[in-house]
Amino acid sequence: MRLLIIEDNRSLAEAMQRILVGHHYAVDLCFDGESGLELALSGIHDAFIIDIMLPRRDGFSVLKEVRDAGLTTPVILLTARTQTNDKVRGLDGGADDYLTKPFKMAELMARLRALSRRRGDLLPDTVLAAADLELDLATLTLRQGRQSCQLTLKESQLLELFLRNPRITLATQSIIDRVWGFDSDASEQRVQTYISFLRRKLALFDTKVHIKTIRGRGYRLVPEAEGEEA
Repeated sequence: MRLLIIEDNRSLAEAMQRILVGHHYAVDLCFDGESGLELALSGIHDAFIIDIMLPRRDGFSVLKEVRDAGLTTPVILLTARTQTNDKVRGLDGGADDYLTKPFKMAELMARLRALSRRRGDLLPDTVLAAADLELDLATLTLRQGRQSCQLTLKESQLLELFLRNPRITLATQSIIDRVWGFDSDASEQRVQTYISFLRRKLALFDTKVHIKTIRGRGYRLVPEAEGEEA
């Protein structure tokens, strides 16, 4: 799952990023509202955490533009303000939750989990499944019955993307944006390398689940073989 944090306090944003990455989230950072809005509109994120008091464009404006663009991505607003009218303005403007500074990371994590329960598949479940396989996002473990193997964080994030989009062809650039980040220098070759890693892990199981290469387009997850893989 990929989060976007738009927060001009760099030390706070980077601290949040470290902790969230430690809980297996992919996290992008922006430090002003204008660049944050540009990245938000890319559509590659699963949730936004937006501070209200931002340079160049405030959080209310970012939220309005995101909703006007038709994005339903969940939004948690952050602010040092405690006035009720600010909270009402944010929630009426399309925010899903509101967190007042200072806050503890445990509370933010709890609000992300609550958002997951309210919004269904927009935020990650603990376990994702396809056919006879299960991916435990908390432990990065791939299982089939009593058999299991450990994935790396990037392998898990890549497989999660496929599991959330079964039978959908994912373009290589879309995979890069969602797994490595919008401004990443990751190449098509790196995607191919990690697809190869995942295929080796899947080959450890007697499973019907396969990742198929769609020549010239990308890759898709299928529950059984559909022709020759590249």
